[in-house]
Amino acid sequence: MLRGFLTVSGWTMISRVLGLVRDQLLAALLGTGAAQDAYQIAFRLPNMFRRLFGEGALNAAFVPLFSALLEREGKDTARQFASETMSVLLSWLLVLTVLGEIFMPGVLRLIAPGFTHGDVRDTLAISLSRITFPYLLMICGAALVSGVLNGMHHFGVAAAAYVSFNVIGIAAILVLPPFTGDVAHAAAWGVTASGVVQFGILLYAACRAGMRLRLVTPCLTPRIRTLLARMGVGLVGSGITQINFLVDTIIATLLPAGSVSLMYFADRVNQLPLGVLGAAAGTTLLPVLTRHLAADDLDGAHHIQNRAISYALILTLPAAAGLLVIAAPVMMALFGHGHFSAHDAVLSAQSLRAYALGLPAFVLVKVLSPGFFARGDTRTPVLVGMGTLVLNFILNISFMHWLAHIGPPLASSLAAMVNAGVLALLLRRRGALVPDPTLARQLAGMTACAVVMAMGLVGLGYTPLGHAMQAGPVMRIVDVGGMVTLGVGAYLAGLQALGIADMRQAMAVISRRLRRNRAA
Repeated sequence: MLRGFLTVSGWTMISRVLGLVRDQLLAALLGTGAAQDAYQIAFRLPNMFRRLFGEGALNAAFVPLFSALLEREGKDTARQFASETMSVLLSWLLVLTVLGEIFMPGVLRLIAPGFTHGDVRDTLAISLSRITFPYLLMICGAALVSGVLNGMHHFGVAAAAYVSFNVIGIAAILVLPPFTGDVAHAAAWGVTASGVVQFGILLYAACRAGMRLRLVTPCLTPRIRTLLARMGVGLVGSGITQINFLVDTIIATLLPAGSVSLMYFADRVNQLPLGVLGAAAGTTLLPVLTRHLAADDLDGAHHIQNRAISYALILTLPAAAGLLVIAAPVMMALFGHGHFSAHDAVLSAQSLRAYALGLPAFVLVKVLSPGFFARGDTRTPVLVGMGTLVLNFILNISFMHWLAHIGPPLASSLAAMVNAGVLALLLRRRGALVPDPTLARQLAGMTACAVVMAMGLVGLGYTPLGHAMQAGPVMRIVDVGGMVTLGVGAYLAGLQALGIADMRQAMAVISRRLRRNRAA
């Protein structure tokens, strides 16, 4: 599992870094005005489907069934099940896509009620959404094929394919504006084109892995009915974080113009550790946990669950602590150029701090949910998710008038804390989560090291490194890079001193792996 975790997180990190480059181009060329708000809404709808299916309901329901068939009945049966699933999935998604194209103005009324009918943001959002909406068809198909590869423990190719989204997105922003008329339309076409490329890459990879998928006549076989039943309830349970983000977006459209963009750029920075660590842990944990349970190895399942929590939090805790302290310099260094002003950076940093507060909880939800899914229980996360969804909505309404763009991120963070706490409590009561002394010692040590690191970063704010907001573009990056380097160094030194991680051993393992790869 650790090898798979590192593989997925490594490719995800590359994708997120390229995503930051794409977002820097959008910030510089569009700023935080009407065009940016319209594009973000147009991108949010299909992107929500990507996260729900790629990291949520489809993954949670399909991977355990596919892995169990592969383990018990062999490759041919598993291949037939995957082909049937793909055919049914693409059929109803095609219908959904056509309906979305026809009724896009009504869809926008639901997810962006704050956009005044007929104004610039509304008209542009409808046009851009009709371009980006077909992305959901391609990316959901790609998510299914990724599930096939993950079920076969081919984690690398599935994770690497998503890098193409940002590569094509960057190319579209740089190359297409003369042909599309503006940057927003160019970026929208890049989204849809990337979905086609990702789906194609993954289909080819599955074929190379001996799992060639074919379209068959859509049919609701008993296995498909089981899958759909699990997906139906798992859609809310596993995707509650994304639904909370959608609620945030709806509320943001009711706030002053630019709020959608301010929250988007804050969320993109927050998604770097969340996507790298949370998605990687959830993706690699589910098939491994399922196989342990299928073999009646309960001790192994408990051990895997504990280690997954440690792996996910060992970097999430310092990331959250660091972002709380140096959010403004980070936003200024990453986006403070072109049409994105220093004032925009300060406001967006306020949203980022609110997101960072709940970062460990967001990751824990992704790590704890597979504990239910691997046991075939999708009902419990749904009930918990519905409760936290209601809580998030209440908090959003309570915060929106006096916290503005800080309110929705803070509401999501508080709801995620409740979600993670309830999931952990239920797993503990059922005997599915049995924390060992090693986990307790590691969590206590990691938390202490993260707090000490944060205090050190506060002290650095009074040194020359703490003046990134007033420095030029290059020195901003140097200053923030220096603070991050010193913070990471202090945190790792603390882990070494407490015996939680052996840096020398880790470097030796990495060195051996690199030599093995070169030899291969």
